[in-house]
Amino acid sequence: MNRLFAITALSVCSFALANAKSYDIMLSKPTMAGKVELKAGEYRVKINGANAVFTDVNSDKSVTAPVNIVKADRKYGETMIQTTTEGSADRLQEIDLGGSDTKLTF
Repeated sequence: MNRLFAITALSVCSFALANAKSYDIMLSKPTMAGKVELKAGEYRVKINGANAVFTDVNSDKSVTAPVNIVKADRKYGETMIQTTTEGSADRLQEIDLGGSDTKLTF
């Protein structure tokens, strides 16, 4: 009985991870996400614990950056990014995750 429960729990957890929600963002030029540099392009972003995993849609290469996960007081209608410019480099400050009350800060 315990073995069946463990297998079922593992299957449910694997299914949940495989179907984790992802969010699409577009960067018009190279941008720093924490200490990670992202090239210009389209990315699919997933949350994995306290990290954001950025997967380049064209090359399927992924990079991971630590994030702070913040609950907002409202639900975001669409996924949006906020950047600042420091010298000649853009820096990702925040990603508001569309359809949720969650934002990621760097």
